[in-house]
Amino acid sequence: MAEVGTPALDRIERALARIEAAAAKRAFDADALQRRHAALREKVEDAIDALDSLIERQDGAD
Repeated sequence: MAEVGTPALDRIERALARIEAAAAKRAFDADALQRRHAALREKVEDAIDALDSLIERQDGAD
């Protein structure tokens, strides 16, 4: 005798696999965004430091 509900269980398992894959991708995307944000923040901080140095040298030359 065949199991009752097997097609439904298969659909549930496939849906669960899709949900897990989407969650993993979202976590990866969030991590990648966080790394890009940190890199951009560092570059902006470096640029601001360079501008501060230029302003200080200019003020000292006046």
